[in-house]
Amino acid sequence: MSQQPLARDRRALLVGASSAFTAFLTGAMLPSPAWAAAPAWMRGASAAAVRKAYDFLDTKFDEYGAGDALRVPRSYTGGFFETPEWTFVSSFAYDDALVILAWLARGTPADVRRATILGDTLLYAQRHDPIGDGRTRASYQPDSFTTLTGTLDIGSPAAYTGNQAWVGMALAHLHARTRQRRFLTGALREATWIQEHTWDGARAPHGYTGGRSATDQPLTFKATEHNIDVGAFFTMLARLTGDHTWRARAAAAFGFVAAMQDRASGHVWTGTDPDGVTTNRNPIPEDVQTWAYLATLDDRYRRSVTWVLDQLAARDAGVAGVSFSNTDVSKVWLEGTAHTALAVRLRDAKGDELLAKRLLWNIQQAQATTAAGDGRGIPAASSDGLDTGFGDLYYASLHTGTTAWFLLAALATNPFRL
Repeated sequence: MSQQPLARDRRALLVGASSAFTAFLTGAMLPSPAWAAAPAWMRGASAAAVRKAYDFLDTKFDEYGAGDALRVPRSYTGGFFETPEWTFVSSFAYDDALVILAWLARGTPADVRRATILGDTLLYAQRHDPIGDGRTRASYQPDSFTTLTGTLDIGSPAAYTGNQAWVGMALAHLHARTRQRRFLTGALREATWIQEHTWDGARAPHGYTGGRSATDQPLTFKATEHNIDVGAFFTMLARLTGDHTWRARAAAAFGFVAAMQDRASGHVWTGTDPDGVTTNRNPIPEDVQTWAYLATLDDRYRRSVTWVLDQLAARDAGVAGVSFSNTDVSKVWLEGTAHTALAVRLRDAKGDELLAKRLLWNIQQAQATTAAGDGRGIPAASSDGLDTGFGDLYYASLHTGTTAWFLLAALATNPFRL
């Protein structure tokens, strides 16, 4: 999940999915006129919805530059983040990585060109960072991001482990697509930073810690999400370089994820407290459940996906899906709904393909109907004020990261795998 703006810095017909969730999506809890008039849900996301979502990403990318100019797109548009007196313009590196991955998923020449420019922008940020040790930061300011003076306008200077891994994954995918060596070089710099600054082999369960704070202090908790990201990223590097050291490191990260799975329910805990040892049991988020499966395709995490369907079902503002965590299921988290759509699609149990299409159809409805929308971008939440349980909120503002996840799910592209 992307770093949150307010802090600045997830059976009747299904195997493993509850009959209650199936009924929930099939219309028992949806406005009947919308559902009755929408047999298109059986096809999932329409070609028009996909095209409009790509148009949104293209427009955001060109908002502060054009042509071959290095630039980043702002992450949030409209609603809470855009008033006559104030506009929040930060571009989160996690979102930028997802935009690259969404462009590569469709892969037209124009898409690859845009992905390459954004990848080069992240490489520029890495090379010109004031510390200069291979890290990238949580966010940059697109309205004043500069390539003229060798300086950067950094929004949030924190260097979170998961964000480093997502930038690294995007660079790895770019190298795999373009064969340009600079992208692999940048990915290896990110990976080396993660290994040197966040590996904890002293405090069990062993794994990777949270990174560095905005004041460059070590973040000593271990996040399951971060270790999923690192495991996927290092697996990519092992494949691209032939260096089995990265595979061993990936196995260590995935070992932490396995240690966080609750044997009774099958869900995955969020990680540890700052002591690096004590399991953090509240809240229980969506992303680590579906990402654990997407990153590993390990059958043990099929139960984690089912836990999301059983425990995080949400409906609000005419759309149904899943919420962010068990803290608040009063609103739909559209990004997490896309994670879930992709996970059940790839899990491919009986009924999963149909369930994925229903989830995508609901995201498409949010694209078309959200009050702050433009008919192209996908909002982060179905309405304002979704409580994550981590001290921040999501809003019904259009979001590049959510839009990119919708496209990845619609195109059945797993960003955690080359």
